[in-house]
Amino acid sequence: MSKILSDISRTFNEFLLLPNLTTEKCIPTNVSLKTPLVKFKRGEKSKYYANIPMVSAIMQSVSGEKMGIALAREGGLAFIFGSQSIESQAEMVYHVKKHKAGFVISDSNVKAGTPLKEVLKLVKQTGHSTVIITDDGTATGKFLGIVTNKDYRLSRDNQDEPIDNFMTKKDNAVWAEKGITLSEANDIIWENKINCLPILTKEGYLKYLVFRKDYEDRKNNPNSLLDENKRYIVGAGINTRDYEQRIPALVEAGVDIICMDSSDRIFSMAKKYN
Repeated sequence: MSKILSDISRTFNEFLLLPNLTTEKCIPTNVSLKTPLVKFKRGEKSKYYANIPMVSAIMQSVSGEKMGIALAREGGLAFIFGSQSIESQAEMVYHVKKHKAGFVISDSNVKAGTPLKEVLKLVKQTGHSTVIITDDGTATGKFLGIVTNKDYRLSRDNQDEPIDNFMTKKDNAVWAEKGITLSEANDIIWENKINCLPILTKEGYLKYLVFRKDYEDRKNNPNSLLDENKRYIVGAGINTRDYEQRIPALVEAGVDIICMDSSDRIFSMAKKYN
């Protein structure tokens, strides 16, 4: 409905802007988009803030563990979708938390004795040129050595030879013990001019990897959304049916924020009243 105003109408050109009101500090880089993520009492601060006002939808086609890492890296928050089993959702949350903004879990691992040709297939599959050799071929096995694409020549080396003949063995490799800070890990990388630093437990089991290339990534993403332990913050969606079992599993996996999936709630209510 239209409304007639009795006041005089004015145009933008009739207003005089005060000179020097905008200071030299009023530049885009000084603008803060920090936004509270959860409720808080008057006079208090929110426990969680997003450094950019962006969260992802609780949808299978949107919010998986890759989105959780990518969005937290930029300062936002992803809610891992709940339309899956409790175990798989908790595992996704666990992987995001374990990424630890620089401390990554190795996804390219083989057993000792694996032929070079099998390692090359793994490199092609993952896209990662660094492969870790452990006693059981897993990301948590006993560390035996490390191999990169600089350790073999495809045109000359026999691809049927075991990877043991190409890897840098633990005794000759540069590695660090769990508990080291990210800053200390980066110093070791630069001092030794290496591209990857394995992080091991006291017993010699592989825990994380720290890569040189991730140093620039962290410098370029100062707004990363991190918890007090420098791990990415991640959310998860729950439903109205199995939340009593799902919530404890998510909490154990390290979830920071839980959200009731409204679409699931509406669907449940529709089924109930139909």
